[in-house]
Amino acid sequence: MSRDADAKAIKDAFRTLALKYHPDRNKAAGAEERFKEIAEAYAVLSDPAKRAEYDNRGFAGVSGFSAEDLFGGIDFGDIFGSGGLGGIGGIGGGLFDQLFRHRRPGPAKGQDVEIAMTVSLEQVARGGEEQVRFMRQAVCEACNGSGAEKGTRPVTCATCHGTGRITHARREGGGNIYIQQTTICPACSGRGVTIEKPCKICGGLGQVERAESLGITIPPGIEDGMVLKVAGKGEASPEIGGPPGDLFVMVRSAADARFSRSGADLWREETISITDAVLGALLTVPTLEADAAVTVPAGTQPDAVLRLRGKGLPRFREKGRGDLLLRIRIHVPEHLSAKERDLYDKLREMGD
Repeated sequence: MSRDADAKAIKDAFRTLALKYHPDRNKAAGAEERFKEIAEAYAVLSDPAKRAEYDNRGFAGVSGFSAEDLFGGIDFGDIFGSGGLGGIGGIGGGLFDQLFRHRRPGPAKGQDVEIAMTVSLEQVARGGEEQVRFMRQAVCEACNGSGAEKGTRPVTCATCHGTGRITHARREGGGNIYIQQTTICPACSGRGVTIEKPCKICGGLGQVERAESLGITIPPGIEDGMVLKVAGKGEASPEIGGPPGDLFVMVRSAADARFSRSGADLWREETISITDAVLGALLTVPTLEADAAVTVPAGTQPDAVLRLRGKGLPRFREKGRGDLLLRIRIHVPEHLSAKERDLYDKLREMGD
């Protein structure tokens, strides 16, 4: 860009290029990265203070800006209008939020680890601590994550000067906009350092795979499929001194031959004879604590539901418990003895 280009020329060049590479319009490989580069270039050149830093110091003058620093004062709605560009008109919640806001200063955070954990209905009811085992990449204790043999230190990469990134620049839009493209340094693979004597334990990676055993606190009544977060128990950061990721544990209720779960309620099927349905009966049914006596009223119909209040699971973060619901099935005999058939015939005659 010529140093005397005015705001309108910068805006027009940006709009033309941004529309060309907008991810909603251009599905070609690399279009999204080009769009991000163009947007960052405009954010710098359209702001007098940022542009002065760039003119005086080049890319080093603007390398530390966050997404909020770059785009917070730009009215993209004024540039693009409605345009149907899926939220381009504002940083909050729109495309720019998706592309840029996730950036964070400092070393990169390690990846999160996700595992599944199955607990019995009794464990759901009482809560408490349960042990889980999982594998993760942890900081190598022999070298404290540096990757260098004990007694030695990593050396600052001569190619990227410790940044882990290589920056290239080019002109776009008839020379009106400089495009900055940053890639991982090939000499140090983005670490910013090179290692002359790699650690014998981790091979210079600074990380080792480790089996972890961890106590997870299960709250009483935890809902099926709920995810519990354990901060700092994910993968180690790929950069020295970076924070580890987090552990996410999805809790599932184990299958139970006695009950099926529906929130805090438990369901169970009980099959009774026609005689018990007609005359009534006393059943003994299991609960999570102990067996319970249940009265089946005379004249109970097929698929009737009997409710045992408070015999289900604790309500998550609420008072009280769910219920145990018994769905009544009635067994119709398929084979009758001569005596049984005679009795049913007499019942039918009485009904007539």
